[in-house]
Amino acid sequence: MSRIGKLPVSVPANVNITLDGTLLTVKGPKGELKRKFHEKMTIEHKDNTLYVKRDSDSKESRSLHGLSRALLFNMVEGVTNGYSKKLEIVGVGYKAEMKGKNLLLTVGYSHPILIAVPEEIKISTPSPTEIIVEGVDKEMVGKIAARIRGYRKPEPYKGKGIKYAGEYIRRKAGKTAGK
Repeated sequence: MSRIGKLPVSVPANVNITLDGTLLTVKGPKGELKRKFHEKMTIEHKDNTLYVKRDSDSKESRSLHGLSRALLFNMVEGVTNGYSKKLEIVGVGYKAEMKGKNLLLTVGYSHPILIAVPEEIKISTPSPTEIIVEGVDKEMVGKIAARIRGYRKPEPYKGKGIKYAGEYIRRKAGKTAGK
């Protein structure tokens, strides 16, 4: 039995669950999420608790069991509390700012980078060197944060670039002086 898959998911009082076959809809104070689960997984809703059951002990069913429960937990957590990722910009002249609904990055290229933000994601820049990505869907928040970071990954010599808050950048020694 999967250690993660057998754990129940408790549903808060302010969250509504609608189950239609394999399509699950979760509505909460922060928003609404829909996901279609694999047909080998059965989701049961009893007494404000969700259980994920599998139909067999095949390798595929065992691997989907824990995954389905984790996705279900992330959906419930997302509509109640939401998810956020904080990015920091390090470098002279590097900055970020919001231009309407788009994010404008100036990170050392000859041109500024304009990133279109999806409707379900909220991006804010409290200072020119901080970016906060917030949303209901954990997968989408992580994907957008990784895409922003990918425009200028931190380099190992001076640490310049866009990094996650709290991320450790492993430094390398530069060139040493001659003989």
